[in-house]
Amino acid sequence: MPTFVDQTKIEVQAGKGGDGMVAFRHEKYVPNGGPAGGDGGRGGSVIFVADEGLRTLMDFRYRRKFKAENGEDGRIKSQYGKGAKDLYLKVPVGTTVYDFETGELIGDLIKNKQELVVAHGGKGGRGNIHFANSVNTAPEIAENGEPGEDRVLRLELKMLADVGLVGFPSVGKSTLLSVVTKAKPKIAAYSFTTLTPNLGMVILPDGRDFSMADLPGLIEGASQGVGLGIQFLRHIERTKVILHLVSMDPNNGREAIEDYKTIKNELASYTTDLSKKGELIVATQMDIPGADEKLADFKKALADEGIDAPVYAISSVTHSGVDQLMRDSANLVEEVEKRQTEEAPEVATEEAREYKYKSKAKLDEFTVEKLEDHLFEIKGEALERLVQRTNLDHQDGIMLLARKLKNLGVDDALREMGAVDGDDVVIGNFNFEFLQ
Repeated sequence: MPTFVDQTKIEVQAGKGGDGMVAFRHEKYVPNGGPAGGDGGRGGSVIFVADEGLRTLMDFRYRRKFKAENGEDGRIKSQYGKGAKDLYLKVPVGTTVYDFETGELIGDLIKNKQELVVAHGGKGGRGNIHFANSVNTAPEIAENGEPGEDRVLRLELKMLADVGLVGFPSVGKSTLLSVVTKAKPKIAAYSFTTLTPNLGMVILPDGRDFSMADLPGLIEGASQGVGLGIQFLRHIERTKVILHLVSMDPNNGREAIEDYKTIKNELASYTTDLSKKGELIVATQMDIPGADEKLADFKKALADEGIDAPVYAISSVTHSGVDQLMRDSANLVEEVEKRQTEEAPEVATEEAREYKYKSKAKLDEFTVEKLEDHLFEIKGEALERLVQRTNLDHQDGIMLLARKLKNLGVDDALREMGAVDGDDVVIGNFNFEFLQ
């Protein structure tokens, strides 16, 4: 049986923008040819696409880094570089994307073919056609492309099912699912048979349908991380209705009411109180001799606890009571959907949110640190990005950067820290000699 992967960590890197070009016109019959360096192309973005055909995050288990292509550099004759293709990665419907470092929710993919941009490609740098003016008609100035976003993400899969089957191991969840849908879960008589959630579609004779998930058995302490339960409680978050299955096998050595209360407690103890979801109580394995007596005791115990709810007695082996249970499940799903729409219509039309750039730091927000005698380092996100984007292969570019640094107050800040002529200064990967 394949391993189920419902959480994973990956790194995505968008493509760098292409560098702008320094070029000039040299046509034979064009006198005084001016600048003709084109702009670089946009780097490719990384985009998730929800695919209802996928069930797990297995595709990300062994490959953890994904990189989009860089944009093409600008060309001569004022030709722009070609923009890179975006990188599309398919993920299962129900995938939630978080920033791994900050825990920020980036987006939630809840519909088939929904798209979510998780890393934006860098902008292309401008060519020297943009820097000509009346003073400098032949500028040797161009910009480098902007780096693409590099992000570490946590992907979390929450199965989207209308109805979720919960209960202790071996109460008949997998068997019921196999009877009412075309799903073929692995079934055996031992604890934790279901290592992966199984999903199937129930189609009723009246044309209605709903999805049903067989979720792994919970045990006491699951909400605190005991056993397999904590890995799968999150899948119950999005189910509209819970079918709470309780075994009526008189030979399993357990009290039905205690099983019921234990599971309810685990649902209530989870981060989101799951015990308040629509619920139908289902007494299973009624074909076993002695089950009727245990059912009577269970109903009496429920009444003693003040729980006034019908109990559906079924046998997945003989199919007794199953049809009525499915009809009432469909009715309850419809009721919950109607209530959710009335109480919070925005939830019913929820769309994936696209990640936006955070407000960028300003150029004049920087710090100067003296690393040792005659060596200083300047730190500042926007300032470092400015240096990255400046093409320093030409003298005009170096002079333009020097003027910008001076206007931003970098020279004054270095003097205040004691810098003198000849001292070395570092900004990112750029080193230069300080001159007053």
